[in-house]
Amino acid sequence: MKLNDFVGAIRAMNFAAVDLNLMRVFDAMMLELNTTRAGERVGLSQPAVSSALGRLRHITGDQLFVREGNRMVPTARAREIAEPIRAALRQIEEALSAASRFEPETATGTFRIIGSDYVSALLMPPLAGALRLRAPRLTVQMLDRPNRDLVSLLSDGTADLAVDSGSETPDWISRRTLFRSTMVTLARRGDPALAAAGLAPGDRIPPEVFCSLPQVLMSMDGSLTGTVDRVLADQGLARQVAVTVPHFQSVALTIAASGLIGNLPVHFAERVAPLFGLEVYRPPFDPPPIDVVLYWHKRHDSDAARTWLFGLIGELMSFDDRSSGPGQTPPA
Repeated sequence: MKLNDFVGAIRAMNFAAVDLNLMRVFDAMMLELNTTRAGERVGLSQPAVSSALGRLRHITGDQLFVREGNRMVPTARAREIAEPIRAALRQIEEALSAASRFEPETATGTFRIIGSDYVSALLMPPLAGALRLRAPRLTVQMLDRPNRDLVSLLSDGTADLAVDSGSETPDWISRRTLFRSTMVTLARRGDPALAAAGLAPGDRIPPEVFCSLPQVLMSMDGSLTGTVDRVLADQGLARQVAVTVPHFQSVALTIAASGLIGNLPVHFAERVAPLFGLEVYRPPFDPPPIDVVLYWHKRHDSDAARTWLFGLIGELMSFDDRSSGPGQTPPA
């Protein structure tokens, strides 16, 4: 989209009455469909957002947003002008950011990150501490959204960046691999079945022992299989999944409370194991390593503030390669 598209989108408006703040409010409403949340996005109160929408309705001669039950929905006219206005705002933002210096000590603003509870647990504690020291006026929000929505959320501006496992993305998505991880198995400290098998923390659990123990599985959709199950099936084996939960932290809490065993990414496992009285073992077979990747829209490649934040996240999440499990040397 070019700036001319923006002009075309509002050609029927009274140009003297239009200002960029109104366009920012309109764009925020298209994203949030809620006046309170739209205000939070652009730094305005809910009454100020309502006032701005009133001005826009007067300028366009259209309601733009109408109430449908408990939510606001855009009219056909609002949907028609939404993308040209958003594209023009991005061009203006990029032009201004390219010409400005970023000073983290005095900078203000909000950045939104898509990530699982795994990412949140590894990133947000050190990031909060780093921001308090280096950029105390910045706000960072972690959003828990399905992986399949990553591209659309980066495209429409709902999120500034995402941290997820490596996957195929369009060529307009920039990416940086942060670290490589793998899955390990956790059990309650002193687990009697593992002790009876003569296993100590860090040992590989034999397939027969692994399959004999009831397990908790992290599964977003309730599926009863994970990466290790395909390898077990090739050996004519199957494990006992007793519980599924949608978050990694719930896996750790369930192991601690129930005595089940379960698999977690190694860096997360080592973070939570001492907190919940758990011990880390190697699963019967090494699952494929997982690349953890930082994603952002290419339109932010020259944005000084985001470049600074991306660099800080890379610094905080530059873990050692743990693709071979605890205590092991990564393969050459």
